Amino acid sequence: MLFTLAYRPFLDPLPLTGPAWWLLLIPLAVGIAVVYKAVRVYDMRHYTRNVFMLSAQIIFGMVGAVVGIHVLVEWIIPFYDTFLWPRMM
Repeated sequence: MLFTLAYRPFLDPLPLTGPAWWLLLIPLAVGIAVVYKAVRVYDMRHYTRNVFMLSAQIIFGMVGAVVGIHVLVEWIIPFYDTFLWPRMM
């Protein structure tokens, strides 16, 4: 009981070390899209569709960035380092 009273959300974040911590991207993207479209949309008839479209764009953009960085770090940089810059002896 005493430990929960000392919890400080921004100074002591919760440990998210499980295998599915990256699934938090979905509510984060939806929250960003809801707030952004609430400010920017002119006609509220298309609000829900716009929120889903922006959420999908955010999620696919982040997944694409992760795949691109993975390809860069795991394949392109080792190839570049090994074959294009031979080691000086």
